[in-house]
Amino acid sequence: MFISSAFAQTVPAATAGGDMQSSLMSMLPLVLMFVVLYFVMIRPQMKKQKEHRTMIDALAKGDEIVTVGGILGKVSKLGDNYVTLEIAANVEVQIQRSAVVQVLPKGSIK
Repeated sequence: MFISSAFAQTVPAATAGGDMQSSLMSMLPLVLMFVVLYFVMIRPQMKKQKEHRTMIDALAKGDEIVTVGGILGKVSKLGDNYVTLEIAANVEVQIQRSAVVQVLPKGSIK
Protein backbone atom coordinates (compact mmCIF):
# COMPACT_ATOMS: atom_id res chain seq x y z
CA MET A 1 0.00 0.00 0.00
CA PHE A 2 2.64 2.55 1.05
CA ILE A 3 5.61 0.73 -0.47
CA SER A 4 6.08 0.88 -4.20
CA SER A 5 7.42 -2.04 -6.21
CA ALA A 6 11.15 -2.09 -6.96
CA PHE A 7 12.27 -2.78 -10.49
CA ALA A 8 15.72 -4.07 -11.44
CA GLN A 9 17.58 -2.01 -13.98
CA THR A 10 19.94 -3.44 -16.53
CA VAL A 11 23.40 -1.96 -17.03
CA PRO A 12 24.12 -0.77 -20.55
CA ALA A 13 26.98 -2.64 -22.29
CA ALA A 14 28.90 0.63 -22.85
CA THR A 15 29.65 1.07 -19.11
CA ALA A 16 31.22 -2.38 -18.58
CA GLY A 17 34.76 -0.93 -19.11
CA GLY A 18 34.01 1.87 -16.67
CA ASP A 19 33.12 -0.71 -14.02
CA MET A 20 36.73 -1.95 -13.95
CA GLN A 21 38.01 1.60 -13.61
CA SER A 22 35.63 2.37 -10.75
CA SER A 23 36.76 -0.75 -8.86
CA LEU A 24 40.39 0.37 -9.20
CA MET A 25 39.45 3.84 -7.96
CA SER A 26 37.71 2.32 -4.95
CA MET A 27 40.95 0.43 -4.07
CA LEU A 28 43.06 3.60 -4.34
CA PRO A 29 42.33 4.92 -0.80
CA LEU A 30 43.27 1.54 0.70
CA VAL A 31 46.57 1.48 -1.20
CA LEU A 32 47.34 5.09 -0.23
CA MET A 33 46.57 4.30 3.41
CA PHE A 34 49.04 1.39 3.36
CA VAL A 35 51.75 3.58 1.79
CA VAL A 36 51.26 6.25 4.47
CA LEU A 37 51.27 3.58 7.20
CA TYR A 38 54.55 2.20 5.84
CA PHE A 39 56.33 5.57 5.86
CA VAL A 40 54.87 6.74 9.19
CA MET A 41 55.07 3.58 11.31
CA ILE A 42 56.80 0.59 9.75
CA ARG A 43 59.90 2.21 8.25
CA PRO A 44 60.92 4.22 11.37
CA GLN A 45 60.44 1.11 13.54
CA MET A 46 62.70 -0.94 11.25
CA LYS A 47 65.31 1.83 11.36
CA LYS A 48 65.18 1.90 15.17
CA GLN A 49 65.59 -1.89 15.35
CA LYS A 50 68.60 -1.73 13.04
CA GLU A 51 70.25 0.98 15.17
CA HIS A 52 69.63 -1.06 18.35
CA ARG A 53 71.13 -4.18 16.74
CA THR A 54 74.29 -2.30 15.67
CA MET A 55 74.62 -0.80 19.17
CA ILE A 56 74.38 -4.25 20.77
CA ASP A 57 76.88 -5.72 18.31
CA ALA A 58 79.33 -2.90 19.07
CA LEU A 59 79.35 -3.50 22.85
CA ALA A 60 82.84 -3.87 24.30
CA LYS A 61 84.32 -4.65 27.69
CA GLY A 62 84.39 -1.52 29.84
CA ASP A 63 81.36 0.16 28.21
CA GLU A 64 78.93 1.79 30.62
CA ILE A 65 75.35 0.87 29.80
CA VAL A 66 71.74 1.22 30.92
CA THR A 67 69.41 -1.79 30.89
CA VAL A 68 65.68 -2.00 30.23
CA GLY A 69 65.11 -2.19 34.00
CA GLY A 70 67.09 1.00 34.59
CA ILE A 71 70.19 -0.66 36.00
CA LEU A 72 73.44 1.18 35.32
CA GLY A 73 76.64 -0.78 35.08
CA LYS A 74 79.93 -1.48 33.38
CA VAL A 75 80.36 -4.42 31.00
CA SER A 76 82.85 -6.89 32.49
CA LYS A 77 82.32 -9.94 30.23
CA LEU A 78 80.73 -10.47 26.83
CA GLY A 79 79.09 -13.64 25.54
CA ASP A 80 77.10 -14.44 22.41
CA ASN A 81 73.70 -13.81 24.01
CA TYR A 82 74.58 -12.55 27.48
CA VAL A 83 76.54 -9.69 29.03
CA THR A 84 77.99 -9.70 32.53
CA LEU A 85 77.43 -6.30 34.09
CA GLU A 86 79.29 -4.97 37.12
CA ILE A 87 76.77 -2.83 39.01
CA ALA A 88 78.89 -2.26 42.16
CA ALA A 89 82.25 -3.31 43.52
CA ASN A 90 82.40 -7.11 43.35
CA VAL A 91 78.71 -7.34 42.34
CA GLU A 92 78.06 -8.75 38.88
CA VAL A 93 74.78 -9.45 37.11
CA GLN A 94 74.29 -11.43 33.93
CA ILE A 95 71.75 -9.95 31.48
CA GLN A 96 70.65 -10.62 27.93
CA ARG A 97 72.21 -8.47 25.23
CA SER A 98 68.75 -7.36 24.08
CA ALA A 99 68.12 -5.81 27.53
CA VAL A 100 70.70 -3.09 26.82
CA VAL A 101 68.93 0.18 26.05
CA GLN A 102 71.71 2.75 25.90
CA VAL A 103 75.48 2.99 25.95
CA LEU A 104 76.57 5.87 28.18
CA PRO A 105 79.62 8.08 27.65
CA LYS A 106 82.75 6.96 29.52
CA GLY A 107 82.90 8.24 33.09
CA SER A 108 79.13 8.58 33.54
CA ILE A 109 79.04 6.07 36.38
CA LYS A 110 81.00 7.08 39.48
